Amino acid sequence: MDTQSSRRQATRTKLYEAAVTLIAEQGFSATTVDEIAERAGVAKGTVYYNFKSKTELFEELLRHGVGLLTASLRAAADETAARGGTRVQALDAMIRAGLVFIDRYPAFTQLYVAELWRTNRAWQSTLLVVRQEAVAVVETVLREGVANGELSDEIDIPLTAAALVGMVLVAALDWQAFQRERSIDDVHAALSRLLHGRVSGR
Repeated sequence: MDTQSSRRQATRTKLYEAAVTLIAEQGFSATTVDEIAERAGVAKGTVYYNFKSKTELFEELLRHGVGLLTASLRAAADETAARGGTRVQALDAMIRAGLVFIDRYPAFTQLYVAELWRTNRAWQSTLLVVRQEAVAVVETVLREGVANGELSDEIDIPLTAAALVGMVLVAALDWQAFQRERSIDDVHAALSRLLHGRVSGR
């Protein structure tokens, strides 16, 4: 990446960070381009140089944020495989990676989860695509676990993958909002027990 590209990416990252904070605070409609520029510490023209509109900025923000989450999940799975770990251990590592991501980007996560429930947005198709990219990483690990006999071939892979991603998102947001006294290790341990089926006591 040349210097100009690096500078442009750094500017875009500043705009993403400003936009996600403002939109999480006051909603998409109430947030203006002027406010995003001011929060990012750039001129208004810089926003329009990088994005055609506020809607395009938000679409790219979703791609950027979910892309970071997807990459962190994939890295957790790859690192587990490189160590010779099992597929269940890979899923456990992905839960941890998801929690670390959400702890680092809580405003983005709140925004992403809120937008999943809205069906009348201009960026709905973008949201569906990036959501599927994140879930597909989990689906791949589940398929590998079924193929090697580690997981039951009776599991519904798409639903199980969506459930695991949803579990991490919702549990982490609850932790962020209502249980901040807990450590990330506490939250990970609770979700790990669910993953391993150790909740019933049997």
